Amino acid sequence: MCLEVKIVEFKEFKELLQKNFKDKTFDVNYLFTVDVDPDELWNLYLDSFPSGTNEILRKRREFDCSSCRSFIKKFGNVVIAKNDKFETIWNFQVNDPTYQTVINELNKFVKSSLIENVYVTKDTHIGTDVNYEQNDNGNVLAWHHFYIELPKKFVYIGRDTIDTVTSNYRAVREVFKRSLIELSLESIDTVLELINSNTLYKGEEWKGALQEFRKYKLAYDKLNDADTFFWEKSVEAGPVIGKIRNHSIGTLLIDITDGMELDDAVKRYEKVVAPTNYKRPKAIFTKKMLEDAKSLVEELGYMSSLSRRFATLDDITINNILFSNRDASKRIEGSNSIFEELKLEISIDPKKFSKVEELPISKFISDVLPTTNEVEVFFENKLSSNMVSLIAPAKPDSKSMFKWNNGFSWAYTGNITDSTMKENVKMAGGNVEGVLRFSIQWNDGKSHDPNDLDAHCKEPTGNQIYYGNKRIVHKSSGMLDVDIIMPNTGVAAVENIIYTNKRNMPDGVYKFFVNQFNNRGGKEGFKAEIEFDNQIFEFNYSHELRQDENVVVAEVTLNNGEFSIKEKIPSQMSSKEVWGIKTNQFIPSTVIMYSPNYWDDQDGIGHKHVFFMLNDCINDQSPNGFYNEFLKHELEQYKRVFEALGSKSAVGDVTDQLSGLGFSTTKRASVLVKVKGATERIIRINF
Repeated sequence: MCLEVKIVEFKEFKELLQKNFKDKTFDVNYLFTVDVDPDELWNLYLDSFPSGTNEILRKRREFDCSSCRSFIKKFGNVVIAKNDKFETIWNFQVNDPTYQTVINELNKFVKSSLIENVYVTKDTHIGTDVNYEQNDNGNVLAWHHFYIELPKKFVYIGRDTIDTVTSNYRAVREVFKRSLIELSLESIDTVLELINSNTLYKGEEWKGALQEFRKYKLAYDKLNDADTFFWEKSVEAGPVIGKIRNHSIGTLLIDITDGMELDDAVKRYEKVVAPTNYKRPKAIFTKKMLEDAKSLVEELGYMSSLSRRFATLDDITINNILFSNRDASKRIEGSNSIFEELKLEISIDPKKFSKVEELPISKFISDVLPTTNEVEVFFENKLSSNMVSLIAPAKPDSKSMFKWNNGFSWAYTGNITDSTMKENVKMAGGNVEGVLRFSIQWNDGKSHDPNDLDAHCKEPTGNQIYYGNKRIVHKSSGMLDVDIIMPNTGVAAVENIIYTNKRNMPDGVYKFFVNQFNNRGGKEGFKAEIEFDNQIFEFNYSHELRQDENVVVAEVTLNNGEFSIKEKIPSQMSSKEVWGIKTNQFIPSTVIMYSPNYWDDQDGIGHKHVFFMLNDCINDQSPNGFYNEFLKHELEQYKRVFEALGSKSAVGDVTDQLSGLGFSTTKRASVLVKVKGATERIIRINF
């Protein structure tokens, strides 16, 4: 405390303090406090005055006043952090030995401590600027004190308590510190590389934050003493970047830093953030992996082998064909059309196959094909996922990268287009990848249908799946995962019941029906789909549903692992075009063959497949040129790069590609074929 008429220097001292604070804080947005005892700081202030300069005035020492004490105890430990260092508010020049001595001691004491938190206050000013007193003689005395007006940027205006806000700042700082110490720069660069190559689900959302965090990591790695850095940069970074270690992307960074295999780390991340029917579109690899793999490919002479195209009849020999129709036989290398035609004239007793309704594939090949000159395959909807193409090396003489002795590979479909209803269900967050699906849709006409329809399933046990237990997985693996209560104008409303595990489903009848929970005037009815075994049954109920009315759509029976359906309202089995051919029709087969890993009497090199190449079947996708499981052992160390190469390398188009249906002899399946030889028969081939 200072009397203006006696010690005018204090007013100037206070103004210098204010100017120093203003100059040092104009380009910062946060203040910090250090860990000092407020009473000890105040006593140091009083005791630092030189002898004879802070004598007793009235009952206390001259500079011992309640206003200045409050200022020093509340604000004396405030510091300004810049460029990884901090300054106290007492670090300035007074040009007065008395005050300079005092602030030097305060500066030294505060500077010797560590930052403990961000300074947070709801006060707009600290201290009392001046007050006035009239003495016994009638004179008005002006008493000046420490005082600072705080800029708005330092004043907290939120609703949380000061303790809550400072606790949050401390939490961010602690996680930020752990993140910088524990996460490796290599892990950050790897994740950024995955994001840039669009191989990480929702990775783009983290790109900006990771790039900023990388800057902090680079700066931290150059420091010796980082305590101030952690505080200054944590508030600058904010809670998203500051707590990046605790987010889903942080789990990925930790796993990579800890040396987990990249594929495993990404799978762990995707398990947290990806929906159940999400499939990663690209292989996981880094720049270094790519460079190392390229060197190996060049060293082993496989560069020309990477170029792929669809195979044609001209690429294959008669030795690797189980069957070919007449038109195809004329083009296959090594075939003799005269002998082939004579073979078809051999007399075969038609009674040999008169009672055969089903045959295993081995018997079909050994007993039926030798006397057959035409084969047609019934292309059922459920076989859409069996679409396959034979892939050849663009350069026929290139070295084989595969475990077998030729350069041919094959690729099954990976992109069969879903029905409109399935797409709408997926957009609403529903799962369409189960073993049995029941979906309904309404409000998809010209007029708005605000009704609240509900999808129900009554299970063989009597348990019912409906809106009352939505999002709950039942013992049967069934769940209602989409429930629309109020349809939006112009947006189709859907509901979805999905079963994901057939082994959990009890045998018996599953009764699917639609209930009118709330009739709000809609008159359009509904559409429904029931899907199992890759077959979609479509239903269209165009009548208005009364309040509380139930409409049974169908009953699906599960018996010994097999589904069958009993329709309760008219349906049609969805027919669609896949690779240029219509489903639910007999399609001529041009060639039947084993997969290339069993050509030339090779045996035991992976699973054996049988391909029925179909007339006018054109793969309109971009298939993989090869897959990792085909590669020789010497290339497996760079499996992630080769996975990317297999999917990235374009498969060249040809005019008459060999595409059709493929079946693994180790996977249960069946297909209907119409064969023409001495007789015409329809046979179900079992795999």
